[in-house]
Amino acid sequence: LYWVVIDNLRYDQWKVIAPFLKDLFRWDAEDIIYSILPTATMYARNAMFSGLLPAEMQKLHPQWWREEDEEGSKNDFEYDFLQAQLKRAGMNIKTSYHKVVQHQFGKRLVDQMSNLKENDLNVIVYNFVDMLSHARSEMEVIKELAEDEPAYLSLTKSWFEHSPLKEMLEKMAEQKARVIISTDHGTVRVEDPIKVIGDKATNTNLRYKVGKNLNYNTKEVFEVKDAAQAHLPRPQLSSTYIFAKSKGYFVYQNNYHQFVAHYKNTFQHGGVSMEEVLIPFVVLQPK
Repeated sequence: LYWVVIDNLRYDQWKVIAPFLKDLFRWDAEDIIYSILPTATMYARNAMFSGLLPAEMQKLHPQWWREEDEEGSKNDFEYDFLQAQLKRAGMNIKTSYHKVVQHQFGKRLVDQMSNLKENDLNVIVYNFVDMLSHARSEMEVIKELAEDEPAYLSLTKSWFEHSPLKEMLEKMAEQKARVIISTDHGTVRVEDPIKVIGDKATNTNLRYKVGKNLNYNTKEVFEVKDAAQAHLPRPQLSSTYIFAKSKGYFVYQNNYHQFVAHYKNTFQHGGVSMEEVLIPFVVLQPK
């Protein structure tokens, strides 16, 4: 069994990839499932691998959980979370885990596919779509290539057609393997700035904020005052979570106009929208 987690894959992006796989596999299931809030990698993907909600992760595995204000990657322990979940389920199986963040590593993994078929479960996390989304905020060339949803989907299709990921899936089909394709969250193109005031400890995500001194218009956000109700960690006793809805994104009073101009019409995630929350879960059987 291969479990392929394509980070930040919107459901409509899956639909442009799917036709490439029709000749390789037969569809066992194609469902829309829910991500969790925040629709951000450190929460949603860790939850998926651990089988736990964020507050449970923090309580049961504090050695692997990273708070918002801690340095370093928040997703360094995905394989540890997965192993712990398998152990809880009483599953003693042979597994592998690979995270692809660079094209060249993807190419090398294609060459190693024959070694993986002896495992019961192979997990492959593919980060390109997430990099594409974030790159769109930073790179003018990507902005021009993916200025709206149709262009974003076209870019996804073109990338996948020539990607190591497509080659990997072809190898899986040759091995007559079962494949699960899923993601941790989607992404949404933001248009509407929402003013928020927070202290220096407030996180930087544009679609959700967590802090103890947030100032905002309650009508413009989805707020969670009691973190425990949403199964979220509480960095401070008085911490509140707020989420941007639909196409909103949070901006600070300082450099307001510069901030608005830089991030308007970029793809972001972390908040509440159908594009972020409703995600694909697909089970493929070998033909």
